[in-house]
Amino acid sequence: MKLSKRVKNNLSKIDSKKEYKLAEAVALVKELANTKFDESVDVAVRLGVDPRHADQMVRGTVVLPHGTGKEVKVLVLTRGPKENEAKEAGADYVGFDEYIKKIQEGWLDFDVVVATPDVMPEVGKLGKILGSRGLMPNPKSGTVTMDVGKVVKELKAGKIQFRVDKAGIVHASIGKASFDAQKLIDNFKALLSTIIRLKPASAKGQYIKSIYLSSTMGPGIRIDRSELTNL
Repeated sequence: MKLSKRVKNNLSKIDSKKEYKLAEAVALVKELANTKFDESVDVAVRLGVDPRHADQMVRGTVVLPHGTGKEVKVLVLTRGPKENEAKEAGADYVGFDEYIKKIQEGWLDFDVVVATPDVMPEVGKLGKILGSRGLMPNPKSGTVTMDVGKVVKELKAGKIQFRVDKAGIVHASIGKASFDAQKLIDNFKALLSTIIRLKPASAKGQYIKSIYLSSTMGPGIRIDRSELTNL
């Protein structure tokens, strides 16, 4: 595939064999996010786990101290008094029957689904639709809960979910290229420290194998892991 002048110029500014210190990598990512829109800053962490084994599945949530820079649309599926709690907390959509029907008809204009435990037997019927898109509420990620108000506020404030994929990599967005460098560093450290804390007991050998930082349209920049071992 023919590379554009912008891509060639960006690639010329990085050394693909070098491991960059975090602050240097963040500065480079910001510099190379030179498209006409505010690119996201993404992290890819390759782990020394085998996700085929349930006891080596790494998944969790983290509240990024400075948010993601993206407006998160939250759908809360519940009935009764929890509806008002969800609305007061700032949920974008709250209800049950009408939204179940809309989802079955193909509506997916939301980023996260939160549900109360009492409706999960019916929400489970949406597994093929929501599950394939990573939108299924799950107790482990905190999206099946009676404390819907707290969860909605956290999601709106910058709480993200992550899980290791089949290749053993965790992908997550930690903000926008327009963020101050220190805010991106803070968000990065919050994510990585959570991933480290969730290391499965059954995982042997090196846990964090590699870390790459990139903007939406920019090249991946490899991070030097040596300064991050004490997070």
